[in-house]
Amino acid sequence: MSKPLDLRLSAAVVAAWTAQFASRTLRRGGGTTYPGVVARRVDPKVLAKLSRKLSRGSVAITGTNGKTTTTRMVSEILQTAGVEAVNNSTGANLVTGVTAALVSDSSLLGKPSSEMGLFEVDEASVPKVASEAELFLLAVLNLFRDQLDRYGELAYTAEVIASAFPDLPSGGTVVLNADDPLVANLGRGAKRPIYFGVEDPALDTGALQHIADSKNCPICGTALRYDAVYFGHVGVYRCPNCSFARPEPVYRATNVRLDGPRGTNFLLTTPEGEYEARVGLPGLYNVYNALAAAAVAGEAGVRTEIVLRGLAEFGGAFGRVERVRAGEKEVFLLLIKNPVGFNEILRTFVASPAGSATPEAGATSAKHVLIAINDNYADGRDVSWLWDVDFEMLANVQANIPEDSPAGFYVSGIRAEDMAVRLKYAELPVRDVRVDRKAALLSALEATPPGETLYVLPTYTAMLELRQVLSDLNYTHPFWEE
Repeated sequence: MSKPLDLRLSAAVVAAWTAQFASRTLRRGGGTTYPGVVARRVDPKVLAKLSRKLSRGSVAITGTNGKTTTTRMVSEILQTAGVEAVNNSTGANLVTGVTAALVSDSSLLGKPSSEMGLFEVDEASVPKVASEAELFLLAVLNLFRDQLDRYGELAYTAEVIASAFPDLPSGGTVVLNADDPLVANLGRGAKRPIYFGVEDPALDTGALQHIADSKNCPICGTALRYDAVYFGHVGVYRCPNCSFARPEPVYRATNVRLDGPRGTNFLLTTPEGEYEARVGLPGLYNVYNALAAAAVAGEAGVRTEIVLRGLAEFGGAFGRVERVRAGEKEVFLLLIKNPVGFNEILRTFVASPAGSATPEAGATSAKHVLIAINDNYADGRDVSWLWDVDFEMLANVQANIPEDSPAGFYVSGIRAEDMAVRLKYAELPVRDVRVDRKAALLSALEATPPGETLYVLPTYTAMLELRQVLSDLNYTHPFWEE
């Protein structure tokens, strides 16, 4: 006997479709969040109902940095494996965004067209999503100080994420970054923790940065001892006072070779063995994203051979590491959101030849840089974190750029003046300050010679605005279109 039609669910789906159509037709956005709001008002159980119809279950990926990139990497791997997965690929990562993605993937009768759910989830939204969607796997990438006006201290954020563990099914897996002490410590409360990490002494920066967030043992509070520091508080560590130490990673990267903007090669170890891997994205932070993606896909049953193919074919997530051809010039979008991530982008692209592990004296890759800082809710209201970014590492930029050159830093966004002041204190060349994002982008593009690249470093909402300008100029597609 067929199941009776769930009229409330169908009504929720129709209402969400209508909201999405209206949002895009009226150019009020991509329709990636509001349809979820509408659907949940019509049927508060819509996420639970739809997610339980996914034959392969659902996966959630959370953490401060890298959620969108890692989720899209996993999506590429699953596509390579022939698995149909629905995901909130635009970065709408609250429970409403997850709901909107599932509703968009469903039929009028509330049947998803995909087999699996693959969702990036805001840290604070993890308990809500876990309680409604039946997650067989939850991955935690990292925890850095980020938007303190929303999240508070890191220890509290970790507690919020850990509170979702009881809602995972009995066989549920938690994938954790072994190199982040606060994340690794979450494994003590997980039924089935699986770890990933990097093991490469050549990448050791030699010391903790002053912005390192988790310097002390999460169990006894003693200062951790590091055998290697990769960036921020991420590295190989142990507590000299108790038994807490970096767990042994099941998925790990060794022999990492950063190949500039062309990408990165490394030796990937999985339960199936050791393999040469390549990801077409620069920087050590993308090695971590690739490792997390490999661990998620591997624990979801994908063979390592297919994981390698998916990683190699992945081209980046919109606005995070995205190249856009703008006539005879190139725009390279690199999302920024907190001191650690900003430092890694500066270290990788501005203070050294793009993609190299450490800054080299006298060498700069990014000669033309536009920084756009907004302080909308999605960016974080508090921008004092800009003073924790190590712009002083760019000291050689000033010496290498002539006074009359248009090369240098262009600044925009709601908090453009704050950013300009920070750069001036670092004695860096600020060429233009324009609050209006479109005017700033056009000014910076005009100053960029043909054949060269304009590096654009925006906060989240500034990135969406700048991408909209690039889309209006027909240089790229709207962010909600693959």
